[in-house]
Amino acid sequence: DPVAEQYYWHRFYHRQPDLNFDHPQVRKAVFRVMDFWWKMGVDGMRLDAIPYLFEREGTNCENLPESHELLKELRAHIDERYGNRMLLAEANQWPEDAVEYFGDGDECHMNFHFPIMPRLFMAVQQEDRFPILDILEQTPAIPDNSQWAIFLRNHDELTLEMVTDEERDYMVRSYAHDPQMRINLGIRRRLAPLLQNNRRKIELLNGLLMSIGGTPVLYYGDEIGMGDNVYLGDRDGVRTPMQWSGDRNAGFSRANPQKLYLPVITDPEYHFEAVNVEAQQNNPSSLLWWMKRIIALRKRFKAFSRGALEFLQPDNRKVLVFVREYEDEHILVVANLSRFTQAVELDLSKYEGRVPVELFGHTEFPRIGELPYFLTLGPHAFYWFQLTPERSRERPGVALGERPDWPVLAPAGDWTALLYEDDREALEEVLPEYLPRRRWFGGKARKIRRVRLQDVVHTRGGEMDVHIAMVRVSYVDGDPETYVLPLARASGEEAERLVKEESESVVAKLAPEKRKSGHSDPMVLYDASVADDFARELLRVMATRRVLRGDAGDIDGGLDKAYRERWKEDPESLRPQRVRLEQSNTSILYGQELFFKLFRKLDVGVNPDLEIPRQLDRHGFDHTPAVTGQLTYDTAQGPSTLGVLKEYVTNEGDAWSFSLDSLGTFFERIITEHPETELPRLNAATLLDRAADEPSDTARDLMGAYMDSAALLGRRTAEMHRALASSTAEGFAPEPFSELYQRSLYQSMRNLGGRAMNGLKRELDTVPERVREDARAVLEHRNEILQRMRGVVGEKMDARRIRTHGDYHLGQVLYTGRDFLIIDFEGEPARPLTERRLKRSALSDVAGMLRSFHYAAYTALADEELRGLTRSEAMNGWDRWARFWTAWSS
Repeated sequence: DPVAEQYYWHRFYHRQPDLNFDHPQVRKAVFRVMDFWWKMGVDGMRLDAIPYLFEREGTNCENLPESHELLKELRAHIDERYGNRMLLAEANQWPEDAVEYFGDGDECHMNFHFPIMPRLFMAVQQEDRFPILDILEQTPAIPDNSQWAIFLRNHDELTLEMVTDEERDYMVRSYAHDPQMRINLGIRRRLAPLLQNNRRKIELLNGLLMSIGGTPVLYYGDEIGMGDNVYLGDRDGVRTPMQWSGDRNAGFSRANPQKLYLPVITDPEYHFEAVNVEAQQNNPSSLLWWMKRIIALRKRFKAFSRGALEFLQPDNRKVLVFVREYEDEHILVVANLSRFTQAVELDLSKYEGRVPVELFGHTEFPRIGELPYFLTLGPHAFYWFQLTPERSRERPGVALGERPDWPVLAPAGDWTALLYEDDREALEEVLPEYLPRRRWFGGKARKIRRVRLQDVVHTRGGEMDVHIAMVRVSYVDGDPETYVLPLARASGEEAERLVKEESESVVAKLAPEKRKSGHSDPMVLYDASVADDFARELLRVMATRRVLRGDAGDIDGGLDKAYRERWKEDPESLRPQRVRLEQSNTSILYGQELFFKLFRKLDVGVNPDLEIPRQLDRHGFDHTPAVTGQLTYDTAQGPSTLGVLKEYVTNEGDAWSFSLDSLGTFFERIITEHPETELPRLNAATLLDRAADEPSDTARDLMGAYMDSAALLGRRTAEMHRALASSTAEGFAPEPFSELYQRSLYQSMRNLGGRAMNGLKRELDTVPERVREDARAVLEHRNEILQRMRGVVGEKMDARRIRTHGDYHLGQVLYTGRDFLIIDFEGEPARPLTERRLKRSALSDVAGMLRSFHYAAYTALADEELRGLTRSEAMNGWDRWARFWTAWSS
């Protein structure tokens, strides 16, 4: 029994203290005990007080040849029997002595760098970079397969053995004013109390820890700024229970508080009810989240862990500057050790032509030139810059439909490691290139800061495994967004077919799995929405009300009883067919009866395309397809609509295509039948006045039946608004135009107009020459335009606000040949869901449709065939006919 053997040898050794590792039985027992833990799955062992493995009279017992002989024997034993295991030496020595425990790369894998710890604190307290530079200058090179472990705090005291007497006295005076805080030759305090709970200092020191070289070691509790209890004996003051929550015993244990091995922290500043993981997990600005972000950022760049370290020597000694370089990565780190603002000039001539990109915010700084590079730093501020070649500042991107040069991912094990394990970061690195090429991705015009997998939900689609990823996209500017990306793996012939026929779905190629024959099949990771088996699985989840579990949320759904029975009896009648015309979502047709829309952009809340059609149906409006099912993704933040299933209605296309066809006939009639007709004068100045007039004979003659179609569309629009105004359901009841809302409406108009004006001013030089003067005129009348918007606050409105379509245009209306059906109530996808659910004037929908008439007229006018006809002088002034058609359609 290995456990019993450990106990036996422990007692044997302590009863016979004259025995040591030279004794063969003792050495055998040590190896047996270590083997037991390696086989249990332990990844590494910390070798405590490693310099004192052996005793020899007349020496201080440090660095004895016997110790190194045993370590080489242990290392060989581990390397021969186990893979990826690690020995970490605790050698509290000066660097030139501690480095001996690496051997020639054949002893310990890692070693704590004790002397750098107090000097990081010393440098901040003295506001001078010298202590850090001095100790690193004394640190010898280590074998390529070895690494230092660096830390700010650990479970012992902040040891001050590796400093001079003067430095020790300075550190004690600075960081341990109370004698209770001192122990042996060190200071027994946690990180936050050591730094007076100063968030700037905590971030600065952790930033240096993550970037200065070596592997960072974090002590529990420091990631949330836990306090200590210096009145407990020995080192127990920094070993109090971890504070998980504000519950009993800080969530550490349900035991009687008096039975805890140490009491929890109740100091007012660090009380466990205020400083705990649960509270900080719910606060994105907390120290815990900051630590998570800096760790994730560090892991993205190998230069931090493997790169060369070169210090710069600016004149300002209060500023620490160094560069980490690994292959094509060049990271510039600048840290202000002072509590005051500092200015510094850096000699970056070696990197002339490069552009520093600040890594936390992806902000581009001015290009590095011949002159010294000037920076101003706030108190205790630090920056990480990636020095990027100027030509690669902008993401090259790939045009829609263009076949990319796919990246190759090589997961350590099964391909699903890209979704659930450490290899997830490799996938997150390629998604910023993949997403902007997708038609449904709404952030094409924004610069991506980072992509991460927020959750992954596993399901099976026939013979294929599908993993529905919730992808969180953070941008340099603005709020983050979450997108739905179902992923699957294909190999062999299927992979080759996807590359040839569905290239836009391919996310990356996968490193091939070697077969016994020596051959390997091509493999790809792709968007599973193109697979019929995945479409069947979505319908199955809705029909069976099956729940798919994820780490952060669950997917479930529902289907109307009639179709649920239909699916059970004859699933083949609802055979899926992907609709290839994609916009902001993915659409699937089941048979010729059901139409499913998978929402790609995910927002917490009920999607209007689910709730508005149901309200319209309840209030007798039958000119929209009925909702028959839905999919929901439910998390702690609330439910999100993942997809909507509706009845499919046979149609002849949307009203946009119908309008373009009518416009073609309209222009053809003018060309062939009325080439000399003068443009009739529009007597009525306003739209409402014109609506009261009978259309002219010319308008009736040229526009034909479209005039009646436009009237029918107007009636259907009014009926839709009347039904929405009749609802008293939560979130639908009409509301008055209050004076506060009118003022808010004016401010929204002003904000939008102001941003548009600013954008026009920035891009004025790129505006086509033929309209540049008009653009200048708009800018000159900026104040007048904004002033006219004040009309909405001039007097109290007696109208009411209701839920509206929100994105109403000709493309959102289907033409059946005799009537119109209104579809797509989700609103403008670029807007947040909460904004899309706001109540507005029904005239906002009307305005959208009138603008769509205008677009249609000028789209038809720009038709290639028509352009050929309008080259003659007789065709001058065709845009006036386009305005004529728009006016009477409106």
